[in-house]
Amino acid sequence: MADELKRRLVHSSGSGLVALYLLANYFDLGLTWRGFQILMVILALGVIGVEFLRLRVGLEWAIYDKLTREYEQNRFAGYGYYMVSMTIAVLLFPEEIALPAMLMLALGDPISGAVSDNSLKRIKGPKVLGTMFVVSALLAAPFLYEAPLAVLAAAVGATIADGVTLRLGDFIVDDNLTIPIYASALAYLALFLPA
Repeated sequence: MADELKRRLVHSSGSGLVALYLLANYFDLGLTWRGFQILMVILALGVIGVEFLRLRVGLEWAIYDKLTREYEQNRFAGYGYYMVSMTIAVLLFPEEIALPAMLMLALGDPISGAVSDNSLKRIKGPKVLGTMFVVSALLAAPFLYEAPLAVLAAAVGATIADGVTLRLGDFIVDDNLTIPIYASALAYLALFLPA
């Protein structure tokens, strides 16, 4: 239980990336969206590099015992998917879409996880789905308040990604990979596709 709480806290720390960008803009510190995209690519490549060292070279840091789950010991870990998916969202979508999608992963996922029974179901229960939807909509609203349909679309995307287990053969797709991408894609469609 203590390790699970640590994982949730680390998961939430990703919201600091969004805060960094917003604060840098508020205080006019020169971090452009392009600069933020470059930063995210560097961070994602760093995580991929560390995972390569862990899986192929045998790098063993004590922190892995606390922050990775047992099934991740011999495969690409969830934190890697986390950084990759946030980076994909930042590279493919405008900031008003990508930033709340990042928050849905950083904050929405651990909050929905806290109300989950942690069993692997094809579709999570109504309480988990409802929690993820409400939290995601609240996170999207400050960024997309002029487009309520996009707020709802982003929340639906995050909820589907979090609540529906996607299997490709024997491989279960980690929701750390899908939450920002689904949320961003549906918000983008709601904003930019002609009615």
